[in-house]
Amino acid sequence: MADKSDVTLPLSISAGIHIGVIIILALGIDFSHKPEPMQQVSAPAVKAVMVDQQKVANQVEKLKQEKRDAERREQERQAELERKAQEAKQAREREQAQIKQLEQERKQQEIETQKANEATKLAQVKQQQEKEKAVKAEADRKLKEQERKVAEDAAQKAAEKRKVEEAAAAKAESDRKLKEAEAKAKAEKAKADADAKAEAKAKAKADAKAKADAKAKADAEAKARAQQEQEMADALAAEQAALSQTMNKQMQSEVGKYQAMIKSTIQRNLVVDESMRGKTCTVSVRLANDGFVISSQTQGGDPNVCRAAKAAILKAGKLPVSPDPAVYNLMKEINLIVEPTF
Repeated sequence: MADKSDVTLPLSISAGIHIGVIIILALGIDFSHKPEPMQQVSAPAVKAVMVDQQKVANQVEKLKQEKRDAERREQERQAELERKAQEAKQAREREQAQIKQLEQERKQQEIETQKANEATKLAQVKQQQEKEKAVKAEADRKLKEQERKVAEDAAQKAAEKRKVEEAAAAKAESDRKLKEAEAKAKAEKAKADADAKAEAKAKAKADAKAKADAKAKADAEAKARAQQEQEMADALAAEQAALSQTMNKQMQSEVGKYQAMIKSTIQRNLVVDESMRGKTCTVSVRLANDGFVISSQTQGGDPNVCRAAKAAILKAGKLPVSPDPAVYNLMKEINLIVEPTF
C-alpha cells in the first residue's frame, strides 16, 4: 500500500502540472520566463513528467496553430467585412451619383418643359395678337369701304342735283329768251304804232309848220328810241344779274359740298391722339383739275394737328373736285379748318 501511494501522488502532481500548463497556454501566458523551482519529487514523478512533455509540447503547438488559424480567419473575416464595407460604400456613392444625375436630368427636363410651355404661351399670345390685328384690319377695311360708298352716293346725288339745277337753269334761260323776244316784238309793234300815230298827226298839221314838226318829230323819235333801248338794256341787265346770282348760288353750293367731301377724306386718313382734342389747324391746299394735291401749307393752329393734317392730305394723294370748270376755279385753292374728331 505504501508503494501504491508513492506512485499515485507523483502522477496526480504531474497531471495537475499538465492541466495547468495547458490552461496557461490556452490563456496565452508566456513560458519564456524562468519557472520557479519546484519542490523536489521522487524519481517516479520526474520520469512521468518527462514522458508526457512531448504530448504537452504537441498540445501546445496544436493550440498555437489553432490560435494562429483563428487569428488568420479573423483577419480574413475583417478583410472580407472591410471589402464588403468598401463595396457598399462605392455602391452608395454610385447610387448617390446616379440619384444626383437623375435629379439634374429632372431639373433640366423641368427647365426645358417650362421653356416649351413659355414658348407655347408666347406663340398663343402672338397668334391671338395676329388674329386681333386681322380682325381690326378687316373692320377698318369695311369702314373705309362703307365711307367710300357713302362718298360715292353723296357724289352721285350731288351730280344728279347739279343736272336738275342745270336743267332748271337752261329752262329759265330759254324762258328768258322767249320773254325777251316777246318784249322786243311788242316794243317794235309799239314803235310802229307810235310812228303811225306821229305821221298821222304830222300830216294834220299845217304845211307852215312842216319843217318845225319834222324836226320835232325827229327829236321825239330819237328820244323815244333811246328811251326804249335803255329800257330794254335795263331789263336785259336785270335778267342777267338774276341768272348770275342763281348760278353763283349753285356754284357756291357745289363748292361747299366738295369742301365737305374733302374734309371727310382728310378725317379718314387723320391719325389722332388725346392731346389733339378740341384743337384745330388751318390748311391751304392747291388742287389740280383731277383732284391731285399740288401743294398744302399750314396757315396756323396746333402743331400736332397741323402735322397730322398734312400727313393725312399726303396719304390721300387726291381729293374730290367738281368736274365743272367754273366750280373747280372757285375751289382749286381752298383754305380748310381741320379739327380732329373722337
